[in-house]
This record gives sequence, structure tokens and C-alpha cells, in this order.
Amino acid sequence: MLPRKTAAPMMIAAVLVALAASFACKSTTADASASVAADGQQRVAIRADDKGFTPRSVTLKKGQPAVLVFTRTTDETCAKEVVFTEINLKKALPLNQPVEVDIPTADARTLSFTCGMGMFKSSVVIQ
Repeated sequence: MLPRKTAAPMMIAAVLVALAASFACKSTTADASASVAADGQQRVAIRADDKGFTPRSVTLKKGQPAVLVFTRTTDETCAKEVVFTEINLKKALPLNQPVEVDIPTADARTLSFTCGMGMFKSSVVIQ
């Protein structure tokens, strides 16, 4: 057993390390920018699982063609389809099958997308 003077700072350090790791993990999955293919098309992979859509926010460049590729990885989710109400688009997300969704990027705006029940909400920011 450690003396009190040593144990308290070690516990505080352990808590700070755990918090830092938690924030680091969240920031890498919370939002993403598109990768750009050789043909100039922006592409972003989005996972649909029991936590919703990851990443939760995607940033695209205005005027460049863009595709979001959704893959549902579990049956334990209501995200069995993706719905973009602003562009009147709904697509089924079959288990473990990538589904491509073309995103119109002519105008700077934010498009929301949800699961079919509206419980999981995410966005595409076009700038």
C-alpha cells in the first residue's frame, strides 16, 4: 500500500489520463472531412450501429461531387435506413452492405440525416 502523499496524486493522474483518452476518442469519431479521390469526388464512410451514425458530422467542399457510404454493422439499431428530409431521400441500409448516397453540394448549407425513426441525428456541412 502506498503512503497517502503518493496515492492521491497517482489517483488524480490516472483520472486525468482516462479523461484525456476519452476526449481524444470522441473527437476522432465525432466529425470528419471527406477524402478526395483522384477524380475529385469527395467520399466519406459512415458506420450505422447501436450508437447511431459515426461520424456524427461530415464536412464537404461546396461544388465538388460527394458521396457518403453508409454501412450498417449491427441489427441492434434503429438505423436500418437513412433519411435526408431536405432532399427528399430515404435509403435502406442492409446489414454489412455499403450503400452510396450522392450528396448535392452546389450550395453551402447544412443537411441533416436521421435513422428512419428520427432517433439518431447527424449532419453534413457543405462549405
